[in-house]
Amino acid sequence: MRVNELLTEGFGRLPDLVRGAVEGLSAEQLHWAPQPGANSVGWLVWHLTRVQDDHVTDLIDGAEQLWVTGNYAPRFGLKAQAHNTGYGHSPDQVETVRAESAEALLEYFEAVYERTRGYVAHLTDKDLDKVVDERWDPPVTLGVRLVSILDDDVQHAGQAAYVRGLLPQ
Repeated sequence: MRVNELLTEGFGRLPDLVRGAVEGLSAEQLHWAPQPGANSVGWLVWHLTRVQDDHVTDLIDGAEQLWVTGNYAPRFGLKAQAHNTGYGHSPDQVETVRAESAEALLEYFEAVYERTRGYVAHLTDKDLDKVVDERWDPPVTLGVRLVSILDDDVQHAGQAAYVRGLLPQ
């Protein structure tokens, strides 16, 4: 198995996880949180998608985030701000993220996923050693960044599935 096939397989598991967490939920259910200040299914899926959009876009020369260039933000009651990925959100900020529907979440996620899939499809082993962020010690390579994105997304998809399971019947 080549590295691009491995990454395609890893990222390729996310669509089923995301769909399983949100399909069939109403806007109210997507916004429900198990307690005040906790994350909702909708926020978790929005956040994992925003992080993937932000981080993968940074890896593609000349690309802009789909969040900024597409018409997604209004469907969440937000502005299309590139810096707003949910990282460090306060409970009040989490509360402002309101997906209009499961379809809105899925459409944005699918667009980001397709971009990511297209990006990783052509990577080689040598590509993974390229330093993409020198702000860290040691500097972050492309391989480490992609694993970090995938790890973060899988964790948040699992959290979204868990919160879905807590929804009142």
